[in-house]
Amino acid sequence: MPDDLYAKIKELADKKEWSLAEAFRRGAELLLQRYPAPGSSSWTPPAPRRLGWRGLTDAEVHAAAIADMEPATASSRRKR
Repeated sequence: MPDDLYAKIKELADKKEWSLAEAFRRGAELLLQRYPAPGSSSWTPPAPRRLGWRGLTDAEVHAAAIADMEPATASSRRKR
């Protein structure tokens, strides 16, 4: 272990009134929480839910989106 890392851990342990062993134990517990052992079963995504518009056809949704758009300004027409 590098001397500077050891000194920082020793200083932290002194400030918290822990033994050096307690500081290392807590550090090891944090590492195990952060990097858990891989599970035995493979992960599968949840089944998709039925989302989207209900009761409207694609054409009706498209028409509503077009009707809701802001009109083009004169400056945006000039850029073309």
